[in-house]
Amino acid sequence: LSGGVDSSVCVHLMKEQGYDVTGLVLHLSAAHESTVQAAQEAAQAMEIPLIVAREEEWFQREVVIPWAESYRRGQTPNPCILCNPSTKFALLCREAKALGFDTVVTGHYAGIEEREGRYLLKKAKFLPRDQSYMLYRLSQEQLSMLHLPLAGMSKDEVRAIAAQAGLPCACAPDSQEICFIPDNDYPSYIEERFGKMPEGEFVSPEGTVCGTHKGLLHYTVGQRKGLGIALGRPVFIKSMDPQTNRIYLGDAGEEFASGVLLRDCRWIPFEEPAQPMRSGAKIRSMAKEAAAQIIPLPGGAARVLFDTPQRAPAPGQSCVFYDGDYVLGGGYIESQIL
Repeated sequence: LSGGVDSSVCVHLMKEQGYDVTGLVLHLSAAHESTVQAAQEAAQAMEIPLIVAREEEWFQREVVIPWAESYRRGQTPNPCILCNPSTKFALLCREAKALGFDTVVTGHYAGIEEREGRYLLKKAKFLPRDQSYMLYRLSQEQLSMLHLPLAGMSKDEVRAIAAQAGLPCACAPDSQEICFIPDNDYPSYIEERFGKMPEGEFVSPEGTVCGTHKGLLHYTVGQRKGLGIALGRPVFIKSMDPQTNRIYLGDAGEEFASGVLLRDCRWIPFEEPAQPMRSGAKIRSMAKEAAAQIIPLPGGAARVLFDTPQRAPAPGQSCVFYDGDYVLGGGYIESQIL
């Protein structure tokens, strides 16, 4: 229970169906004080007990440190994808079991379906709100305990339910920032806690040094603006090398990749695919699906070959596979296939 409209409506819906509901809010950093306060106000208004789980050290170990280290290596990690399996849902399921509850309910926009002993993850019916991309790394145990009441609803429908129920959060704005960095200034956050990144060299498409960058974590693959480079033509970041601390630039039109190599893949309908397969693939949360061939490799890796080249897949981001409405799995982008 965050105190926002989505989780509050979930409480309302579960209570209406006669369930015994207890709220749980995770206090994972100093930035979560306002979330705890909002959850306390919501729990009081809806007359349910609330548990505050304070797990700052866990969050630092499982999310913040790996996320920051990934950025410092010139990658572009998504903190929510790191957090969901290792922290948020791990802690929710742990607390639910300890208290004797059967089910964990959250306000995520996605669906769960059981089929032949496997728990499947589905897209939300209202696709503009779909969050299945963020949940692809959840384990079978986590999916088996999870109920997502908002799977078939739009945000407008959720707000209408909140307003009809008289919930104080009905008109609350959606959160847009990283939950533990209120101002969204992640480079400053990382440098304040892990040390300032050294400057390095920009390398032009011709292979010559053409400028100085502020440190790898200030940039991402595919970036065009804010480079401070004047070559007389548009350029973009083609790749970053943490070994040499160099950023390599490319000319416009060269930013498309024919595929990606993935590491640490997770699969949902099966333990791992027995052979290559066709699927839709998304290289970032808001990207359109691209038709692709998925080729499993040893050690949890995979090669993804797109039918149509995709713009600037960024190492550290996730490539997630879909079969229609169902999430097949995904993995972290290690490198591009040009």
